Amino acid sequence: MKKTLKSRFVAGTALASLLALSACGSDTSANADATADASEPTMVTVEHTQGTTEVPVNPETVYTFDLGALDTLDALGIEVDGVPAANFPESLSKYGSDDYTKIGSMKEPDFEAISAGAPDLIIMSGRTADSYEEFSKIAPTINLSTDAADPWNSFISNTEIIGDIFGKEAEVEEKLAALETKVEDTKATAADAGNGLIIMTSGGEMTAYGEGSRFGLIHDVLGVSTAADIKSEAQHGESVSFEYVAEINPDNLFVIDRDVAVGNAGEVASAVLDNELVMGTKAAKNDRITMLDSSSWYLVGYGLNNVDSMVSAVQDGIS
Repeated sequence: MKKTLKSRFVAGTALASLLALSACGSDTSANADATADASEPTMVTVEHTQGTTEVPVNPETVYTFDLGALDTLDALGIEVDGVPAANFPESLSKYGSDDYTKIGSMKEPDFEAISAGAPDLIIMSGRTADSYEEFSKIAPTINLSTDAADPWNSFISNTEIIGDIFGKEAEVEEKLAALETKVEDTKATAADAGNGLIIMTSGGEMTAYGEGSRFGLIHDVLGVSTAADIKSEAQHGESVSFEYVAEINPDNLFVIDRDVAVGNAGEVASAVLDNELVMGTKAAKNDRITMLDSSSWYLVGYGLNNVDSMVSAVQDGIS
């Protein structure tokens, strides 16, 4: 990561120079400290999804729409000042309080509140991508969305960017190394766990997700083989029926309830799937239907603590 150094110049008169020389014996330590301070970078150049942005090192006021980034910041003990109004999972529930400035919803920024707060850094998400130019007029803005085509490396890169900005490089390296080990252990288990199908329920309907999708961690990173060739874009699944699930007959079924994630009233996923067609699958008969934490998977996604929880959920489901 390229870092931009801003040099500090101190103008002095000849008299000041003589005084400095006469006091050099007592001021050696202070001069050394000043030199060290001058060598510290004050800006970081961040290459992100929507461009390149000069970001201040250790920004004081941070607003984030990206809950994955929020989760990473929280894992590293970094203070965040502004967040969207959202249905936070238990792990991030404190951010729902009035202690944190609410900067709009997950999709609709409140530009007046954001501008009034004078943030030093705005971290946006894919849901607010269209507002990048408007955000950038207020403060340095970066988009740390995860690339569904290469989720793991994208997650690592985004996490390292946050580490660079806040001087947490060593801690990030340690946490990522632990996650790598956990991922490898899960992949070893997945090799003998059979195939899997990812289903999301919403309003009583179902969509399926496969490789390269927003939930592709299960297949692309953790190595659970796909039960079917799902034709879907990264963010939008393929509409499927109960008959489809029965025909595919997956060894493992992973379920996300969108209604729970966004706080909509509706029939819960377990009730939607409680029918003879789904209950007749190998996944149901062998107790391999895994109900994933909806907020964690649908809203938060790739954050340091959250990825650890996501990997654990899959590992438990296929063990």
